[in-house]
Amino acid sequence: MTTELEIEKAFNSKRELFDKGLTKPYDFRLAQIKKLKSCIKKYEPKIIDALYKDLHKPDMEAYISEVGFMYEEISYIIKHLRKWMKPQSQHTPLVLHPSSSRIYPEPLGIVLIIAPWNYPFQLIMAPLAGAIAAGNCAMIKPSDNTRNTSAVIEEMIKETFDESYISVVTGPGAMVGPQLIDKYPFNHIFFTGSPNVGKHVMAMASKYLTPVTLELGGKSPVIVDKNVNIDVAARRITWAKYFNAGQTCVCPDYLLIHEDIKDEFVAKMIANIKEFYGENPEESEYLTYIVNQKRFNTLVGYLDGINMLHGGQHNESKRYIAPTIVDQVPENHPIMNEEIFGPILPVLTFKNIEEVLPVIRRHRYPLACYIFTNSKNVERYIIQNIEFGGGCINNTLTHLANPELPFGGVGNSGMGMYHGKYSFDVFSHFKSILKTSSAIDPALRYPPYTKSKRKWITRFFE
Repeated sequence: MTTELEIEKAFNSKRELFDKGLTKPYDFRLAQIKKLKSCIKKYEPKIIDALYKDLHKPDMEAYISEVGFMYEEISYIIKHLRKWMKPQSQHTPLVLHPSSSRIYPEPLGIVLIIAPWNYPFQLIMAPLAGAIAAGNCAMIKPSDNTRNTSAVIEEMIKETFDESYISVVTGPGAMVGPQLIDKYPFNHIFFTGSPNVGKHVMAMASKYLTPVTLELGGKSPVIVDKNVNIDVAARRITWAKYFNAGQTCVCPDYLLIHEDIKDEFVAKMIANIKEFYGENPEESEYLTYIVNQKRFNTLVGYLDGINMLHGGQHNESKRYIAPTIVDQVPENHPIMNEEIFGPILPVLTFKNIEEVLPVIRRHRYPLACYIFTNSKNVERYIIQNIEFGGGCINNTLTHLANPELPFGGVGNSGMGMYHGKYSFDVFSHFKSILKTSSAIDPALRYPPYTKSKRKWITRFFE
């Protein structure tokens, strides 16, 4: 665990380094972001192995969602960084002439990045890449629930970067997080985790008026209209729901399906579960386990007295829970009022698309929403009437993989966004500058304010 003295030394050295302006030049930023990619490549086997030890995460899932994702993100930053850093010329109103207007992106200073346990590598490295690109120094706090991955992160960062530039803080989040936020005036805090903890982070950050980015969660629905390709929809939803054992902030939390196709659709999902994970998923190499005993107990508790259509088997010694589908869940059941974050899918039905609105609005502002339909009207209705962070039409999860799309929540699912250019933006301040020529100095704005001047100024504004 990082000591208070080590934290203080790391913070003060970052302030000194940043104030010298050493992190701001393009060549420095480019060199550091390339170093980050190189060290990920060097440590890739250790990262994959650590994720398996912490979560039993399959090699393919670990690579796609944690390592390969970062290669794509960093390559995109490298390609566009010079353009992002250039001052942006803006239109100047005639009344302000002879002037020109520009916006100068500049780094914020020292940023704190706090990561969760479900994607413990990617969800710390993606914002870190944005912080580096924007020219900041960074302090990063990995999750103590995934200790093997945290240890690899600490090792690779210490080997790759000077402590005065980027450093790792370790220890229990409930203790270290408040200690960091209460004592040090960070210039930005980037937090990924639960809404409840996010509220505490925001409250603590107010002491120094520190801006925050909160990437939270919520009950993300997947809506399946009767006008769909059932085979494709069932396969894509099965994959998304049980990817990382449902421990994904944008995982389909529950299924809203047209009553006419429910039975056929559930049968297809069960067939897909067997195809993906075998007749006995506990023996599968391709299924992630639950992160810790507390989460395991919570998820198993959801299954008490509930109508199971498939699955439900579990093994406490492995923290294994089978891919599970349930229905006829009462509205007041915890599974319909808390983000599940596990391999359990409740199924609800509707007859008319308008019926999904009150169901979703019981827990407004999900981080994601997925719509399976071939109807433009249904697609338009959902997009226009449901507030959510982002999502897909006839797909699941994959909107995260496009660096051109911002990722972030709304309302209870978070504030702020990142990925691609948006990661650069979230760690930048955009300084506005109006530059005026001294060659001429029109008297129009100066006293005495005559009727003639009033007449002319009205023309400029109207």
